[in-house]
Order: sequence, then structure tokens, then C-alpha cells
Amino acid sequence: MGPGDLDRALCGLELPVDPNVIVGLEGRDDAGVYRLREDLAIIETVDYFTPIVDDPYTFGQVAAANALSDVYAMGGRPVTAMNVVCFPRESMDISILREILRGGIAKLSEAGVSLVGGHSVDDRELKYGLCVIGIVHPERVITKTGAVEGDVLVLTKPLGSGIISTAMKAGIAEEGIVAQLTQQMVTLNKRASELMLDVTVHACTDITGFGLLGHACGMIQGANVGMVIHAPSVPLLPKVEEYVRRGLVPGGTHRNRGFRAHMIEAHVSDEMMLILFDAQTSGGLFISLPAKDGEVLVRRMHDEGINDATIVGHVVAEPKGKIRVT
Repeated sequence: MGPGDLDRALCGLELPVDPNVIVGLEGRDDAGVYRLREDLAIIETVDYFTPIVDDPYTFGQVAAANALSDVYAMGGRPVTAMNVVCFPRESMDISILREILRGGIAKLSEAGVSLVGGHSVDDRELKYGLCVIGIVHPERVITKTGAVEGDVLVLTKPLGSGIISTAMKAGIAEEGIVAQLTQQMVTLNKRASELMLDVTVHACTDITGFGLLGHACGMIQGANVGMVIHAPSVPLLPKVEEYVRRGLVPGGTHRNRGFRAHMIEAHVSDEMMLILFDAQTSGGLFISLPAKDGEVLVRRMHDEGINDATIVGHVVAEPKGKIRVT
């Protein structure tokens, strides 16, 4: 679905009210959060999609890492997961599904998450993902809102997965670049999340289908702050700029830009804007935190091998609800 489609579908519908819902549909956050008791809440999320790589095992890994990411973005620890499978049983051998599930289980094991069930349907188009439940203290939930003037903005993974995936489909992406992209997409945001919990964090989201600027817009929509993104500081995967110049841009990236264009003051090239709106798969965390903590966090992430973690911008008082890209 495109940006805003779900909001339009839900418009006018009366939602159930429960005082224990800490984060629900109204906030349009990364996941839902429900208080079970004073010291325990659960984070609930679901994500699945069609294959973006040819190897079934790798696809399972990417899909699992992507599904777990929402829990990490909210400061939680994922504990259980259920498979979501759409499989064309008449046209595809069951061994392919086995490899997909094996890849997913490998990532769950790495994350310390138990697979407790799932659901499958016969479908003409293959899709796979997970419904994930995590736990968090109710007072330590990190939402995508709450950025404060003076905060710096840290991005933990480079951009360009959507553009490179398009180049792969066109048979243009080089083998080494595909390998680098794949490694990034299967990398969990687990350690990045654990490290950010050691400092003060005002807001966080993970960068997925709406792109960096799309998710950044969601963080300041209706808020009393704006953002400045320094395009030269944003880490990029290799050859992304070249692929954009060759027109290798996914449709979702163009839709992202069109949907949020009214919130952007752009002072960079059209090519860079497309990169900043590029629809990502299993992207990094985007964290708003005080400047002194931002410097500490980036240094600690580098020490632990999260080498692309970078301060890419800051939060400003004006213009409110806008992002200036320089």
C-alpha cells in the first residue's frame, strides 16, 4: 500500500478504547504497546512482503530482521514470533518454503526469540514475514514522537536498498554491491537498540518503506519542532547515486516523495531527494537525542562494529513541522 492509504481506509471508523493501550493506531507509530501491569508492557508488530532477493534462505533472514526491527526501535526486547506465509503451492516446490522458514528461524535464534506458531494461505504470490511480540517497561517505551529542539539525529545504516534492489532486477547491480546490501538487510538492529538504551533518547523510528525523509516527516508531523538533514552526512550504499541517475528508482520511492513533498524544503539535487525518500528494507534506526549523548552513542556504535552510524542532522524550533534538506 502507498503512504496514507491506511489512514484513508481507517478514516471515520470508531476504534475500541482501552486505558492500557500506551501506543495505538492514533499515534501511527512503529508498533502497538499494551500495558499488562505497572512494570511490564508488550510491543506488538507484524510485517511481511514479497521476495527482494533470489535466495530463499536469505529472503527469510531479511524478512525476519525487518519484522523484529519495530520492537528494537521502540526500545523493547522481542521474545516471541509467529510466521505469516503466503505460498503458491501449485507452482512452487515446498523446499523453497522450507528454506525461507529456515532463514527466518536463524534470525530469530540470533535475536533470542521463540517461534510459537503462525498462519499460511495458498496464494499466487509468495510472501513471508512475522508477527512479533516484545516486552518493555511502560515508562521506557520509545516512540517516534518526542524530538526536542537541539537534539541531533543519528542514522545507523546507509540508504539505498530500494534503488539497488531495482538495479538487481534490471541485472545491473554488481555482485559485490549486492553482497553488501544483503549483509546490511540481514543485520539485526538488536545491538544498536541496546546501545541507545544506555543514553537519553527522545524519539526513535526504523527506516523502512517510507524512506528516511518519509519516516522523519512522521516524527515531526503535528509537532512544535522541525528538522534539518545534512545530505552530505547521510551514509549511502555504493553506486546508489549512479543508479538514480540511470533511472533505477522504485515506484514506492516516487510515491514517498509525492506524499511528503509539502513538508520538505529541499536545497539539494532531485537525485539526492530520491535517495533520501528511497523505500528501504530492514533499514537502520533513526534516533533523536541530546547532542552530547549523540556523540557518545555514535562512538560506542563504531566501537562495536556499527560503522555506518552517523549524525545526519538536528532538530530545530523553526520551521515547525518541516524538514530542511541541505
